[in-house]
Amino acid sequence: MRNLIKIFLFVSVVSSTLSIHSQELNCNVQINSSQIQGSDKSVFDAMQKAIFEFVNNRKWTNNVFKNSERIECSILINITEQVSTNHFKATIQVQSRRPVYGTSYNTTLFNHLDKDFEFKFNEFDPLEYSETSYLSNLTSVLSYYANIILAMDYDSFSMKGGNKYLQNAQTIVNNAQSAQEAGWKAFEGDRNRYWLVDNLLHQNYIPLRECMYKYHRLGFDMMSKDVTIGRSVVFSSLQGLEKVYERKPGSFSLQIFFNAKSSEIVDLFIDGTTKEKAEITNLLTKIDANNLAKYDKIAKGK
Repeated sequence: MRNLIKIFLFVSVVSSTLSIHSQELNCNVQINSSQIQGSDKSVFDAMQKAIFEFVNNRKWTNNVFKNSERIECSILINITEQVSTNHFKATIQVQSRRPVYGTSYNTTLFNHLDKDFEFKFNEFDPLEYSETSYLSNLTSVLSYYANIILAMDYDSFSMKGGNKYLQNAQTIVNNAQSAQEAGWKAFEGDRNRYWLVDNLLHQNYIPLRECMYKYHRLGFDMMSKDVTIGRSVVFSSLQGLEKVYERKPGSFSLQIFFNAKSSEIVDLFIDGTTKEKAEITNLLTKIDANNLAKYDKIAKGK
């Protein structure tokens, strides 16, 4: 009986420790291999399991997270071509969200489709990653987006709180400059992994970082107390994005922001006053022309 008590106490202590020191990400990982015909599907099951464990079981920060505080996110990898047994071409869709204080609502922080994803995966090899060097495109891309997820989350709780994780992501980009795979270099286009983190750390994009904080912490987190005041703060935060637009219309970072937020903004302001609807529609028509069809719904009220 005494031994059973000892075992119970040991399990309780371990369980408590794991709960207190949980990893930061609670990530749903899916691999879609429907475009690949006639191959052994077991490799994709192994791939999904390996990526799930890599993202969710790794400690990405020095901070303490309770299990309930883990960041909800998802990764969808769509395999478009199996070049060889262990060589794949794909797209990767990354999303993250966080709860709004005092409500059951989760707000989307990041929603991005990266089409430049080519990697090698060996079913029985562990996924290895180094903070100081480039080992593989698979783990570098996963680690890059893990840090982007963390940066977006921390930015939404404190002003520019995600700096450390943006710097980590930039280090991953720098380490990958000799990589053969696309997505890491400045000259490959203006909408890749290089430019995403470069923009977010650039002085010109500080209003976007400020918006992330004001929009979420001072706007949405206040809405359980007063929707009118919260909506007013959200509008004020979005006005700051006009500075970013004027410096670079159609910038990649603005597109990333509105990929996550356009539908939510419509849902918020569709119940606003006539004045609020007119002001927000005028602003969004200017700075986010890609979603004009969505913003038309604000004025129509449906």
